[in-house]
Amino acid sequence: MKNFIVRTITGIIFVAAVVASFLRPEAMVLLFSIVTGLTIWEFTGLVNERPGVTVNRFISTIAGVYFFFAMTYYCSDIYGGAAKSVVFIPYLITIVYLLVAELYLKQADPINNWAYTMLSQMYVALPFSLLNVLAFTASPEGLVVFNPMLPLSVFIFLWMNDTGAYCIGSLIGRHKLFPRISPGKSWEGSIGGAIVVLLVAYGISILDNGELYLNDIGIKPCGMLSMPEWLGLGFVVVVFGTWGDLIESLFKRTLGIKDSGSILPGHGGMLDRFDSSLLAIPAAVVYLYTISLF
Repeated sequence: MKNFIVRTITGIIFVAAVVASFLRPEAMVLLFSIVTGLTIWEFTGLVNERPGVTVNRFISTIAGVYFFFAMTYYCSDIYGGAAKSVVFIPYLITIVYLLVAELYLKQADPINNWAYTMLSQMYVALPFSLLNVLAFTASPEGLVVFNPMLPLSVFIFLWMNDTGAYCIGSLIGRHKLFPRISPGKSWEGSIGGAIVVLLVAYGISILDNGELYLNDIGIKPCGMLSMPEWLGLGFVVVVFGTWGDLIESLFKRTLGIKDSGSILPGHGGMLDRFDSSLLAIPAAVVYLYTISLF
């Protein structure tokens, strides 16, 4: 009972912090730069416990956080043209340093160090940095504006998918989705979670396209996506969010651990809390770019 209360309180604070961060661009950037740093630090600490692995945790973390800020700068203003890409030069220099450093560290297996170093950037830093792509969009006038609807919707879809999958799976789950990796997940739960997300996506599409006017409480229609496009985004988030969850489960099983950390009481570590988003965010970016071509 005590663990349930702790888990509930932590979950409420977590959701409130994420939602509140999308009210202002500065808050979003601050929160997710911290999340990026903490998650990379956690990831590199876990892999460093493997025999023969010595990843530079400090520089890898600093590099990932810098990349997040660089993406914020690059996405938040379209003016400046190609010259703005110079912001990525320090990051590239850091990555080159991490590669070249292995020549002088005389480690038994530098390939492992290279692999885990690059994985920390691709698996953690890149997905979080892509939140900037979702949050900063160009207006019809050619100005870049902060619009939290897309990144916040991704997290809402993930939360609804987890909630729906857990509730429905607990009630009628019989057929295991991926017993080798995550015995607790069922096909019934996954399908139930997907249905919940599609219903939520439909509701968001009604708000987004002005079919339900809520101007009195500050909600104005944006018309960013059509109803089928919102449903498609919800489906993409469900599929890739589930894969993201399974990938982190495989990661933990390979390391022989139950939780990735203990920073979030009752919820484990940063990877435990953001595992689904690490695949869902890049998938959402690719999906939105793809539909923009048609």
